[in-house]
Amino acid sequence: MHFGYWTPIYGGFLRNLGDEGMPATWDYVKKLSQLADRLGYHTTLVPELYLNDRKGVDAPSLEAWSLSSAILAVTEQLRVMTAVRPGFHLPAVTAKESATITDIAGTTEAGAARFALNVVAAWWEEEARQYGGAFTRHDDRYRQATEFVDVLRGLWEHTPFTYEGEHFSVRDSILSPKPGVHPPVFAGGESESGRDSIATFADSYVLHGGTVEEVRTKIADMNARSQRIHQRDMAEFGMSTYIIVRDTEAEARAELARITTVDPHSPGYASFEEFVKNSELDVELSKREYSVGTRGLRPDLVGTPEQVAEKIRAYQDAGLTLLLIQCSPAHEELERIAEQVFPLVPAREYLSTTGG
Repeated sequence: MHFGYWTPIYGGFLRNLGDEGMPATWDYVKKLSQLADRLGYHTTLVPELYLNDRKGVDAPSLEAWSLSSAILAVTEQLRVMTAVRPGFHLPAVTAKESATITDIAGTTEAGAARFALNVVAAWWEEEARQYGGAFTRHDDRYRQATEFVDVLRGLWEHTPFTYEGEHFSVRDSILSPKPGVHPPVFAGGESESGRDSIATFADSYVLHGGTVEEVRTKIADMNARSQRIHQRDMAEFGMSTYIIVRDTEAEARAELARITTVDPHSPGYASFEEFVKNSELDVELSKREYSVGTRGLRPDLVGTPEQVAEKIRAYQDAGLTLLLIQCSPAHEELERIAEQVFPLVPAREYLSTTGG
């Protein structure tokens, strides 16, 4: 199992609480990134949101792509998985940016890419209105994402490259220099159309939090789809989760109760309701689960180090290869998890992919 974490671009992860001691500043993100790099974290996911969906639309949040470049420049082994939403980007420009960022990133000691993409079918209509993004309805968002990745890979691999699609077109386009190692492409989605599209264009699959059996079923399903299309399994499976580790289970459960006291008037509640409205989820979300987003509480990784490690090993046995952790405050909790949980979970050999 590889351990990763979400970069807190929005000053924390908790919708019901205010100040979490993680300001939305480069200074904090830099210190957290370098700490995680030293502690041995494998990947950080940098979400792309132009409005703050955790603390309210008026609260500060950082921009993903400039932040990702900076994180890569000040770390050595940490992989940065940057979210990209096709409705806010031109794919040819993104291909160019990716080539430059890949050069900044270099590779790990094992020769794996340090820069990866998480292609996201955007769900937030209000954000698209404010920032001029192309907001498309559910199934069309995945067709848009497929075309987007087709253009990325075409430009990474061919010169010149021409593509005519419903959403994106390029003609006789030249990309030079090309990325030395293609960024791996991740994506997540739960609808039938979403999973079909993702199996077509993505190397790896990211899941919202789920039970072991839910995760096992989704991994088997996505591998079967990938086998039919590409004659191979997907390279990696990541899952978002919120982790609480304490000396006793009672202490951990008390912290869980503190962060999940539901406040329907909190600034982030409206964005939660819009997420549910514009998504096709295969599991109904409770108001309690909304507290941290991405169904991070559903895996129930809450307890002593031994209890949490035992649950993580069950996910590893189900085929999961990467945990993307949310925790608060991140600088304290990531260190606690590294010191107390890492030694109890066996390492898993990293499956490198060139995104081909």
